[in-house]
Amino acid sequence: MATWNTSNIPDQSGKLAVVTGATGGLGLDTALGLAGAGAEVILAGRSAAKGRDAETLIRDHRPDAKVRFELLDLASLTSIAAFADRMLAAARPIDILINNAGVMAPRERATTADGFEMQFGTNYLGHFALTARLLRLLTAAKARVVQLSSIAHRSGKIRLDDLNHERGYEAWQVYSQSKLAMLMFAIELDRRSKAKGWGLTSAAAHPGFARTDLIANGPAIGGSAFVPSVINLTVGLLGHSAAAGALPTLMAATMPGVMGGQYFGPRGWMEAKGPPGPARIEPQALDAGVATNLWASSERLTGVAF
Repeated sequence: MATWNTSNIPDQSGKLAVVTGATGGLGLDTALGLAGAGAEVILAGRSAAKGRDAETLIRDHRPDAKVRFELLDLASLTSIAAFADRMLAAARPIDILINNAGVMAPRERATTADGFEMQFGTNYLGHFALTARLLRLLTAAKARVVQLSSIAHRSGKIRLDDLNHERGYEAWQVYSQSKLAMLMFAIELDRRSKAKGWGLTSAAAHPGFARTDLIANGPAIGGSAFVPSVINLTVGLLGHSAAAGALPTLMAATMPGVMGGQYFGPRGWMEAKGPPGPARIEPQALDAGVATNLWASSERLTGVAF
């Protein structure tokens, strides 16, 4: 396991994978790894232009890659429903769903098309709604479903009385909540899959401190944006590439023997970088009572039900 990399991914020929946020960063490297192993990969994202570029990049690496872009905006329940409807109309079982897309710590509070706080709405609620709408196709394939969490979940708290942080917005606090919610979603989806016989393998992963689009776009720190040179220096010292950051996700999605509820990340210092393997889950992520309430609130807010 210490040397696990993309060469260890089993043959994925005949499998269909959906990767959200797959037009750049971690998502693109994840899609590249899956396509390189023979999977057919749907690159789900907001920009058709970036989608075309991503398709070209993947085919440059593997000319016979089966990849295509599909429009999906996780900040819009209408877009999520339209994407899911297209998938359901095609009636092809989905073998792998990787809920990767995300927004990191915008300095000012913003909202999605449906009025949710942008980070909580995009990072978590959008993926919750997407997974629910695709459930029929996921259960048909006994799919692997992977949620992207973060080491930031360690400081996260689920504010059940104000999930959208309408009061006292703090960028990193909200980001941490969204990534804690993603980890709790993976664990709770595993519980419910086992109870209802859905046959899913629900896991989670985090990239450590990876050089991604999220970091490059300049998250808020102390009311100001990171200077790009400072980001590059910090990542160079403490982090690793997006390709290395994608390995825990690829492990969770493809490695034989993965169990529902497992969490993967880099195994180096503070899980910031290093070879992929099991990651540490903070106690608050294992609170079944909070997870149940979060699930109920998520169904109410999104209008979807599993």
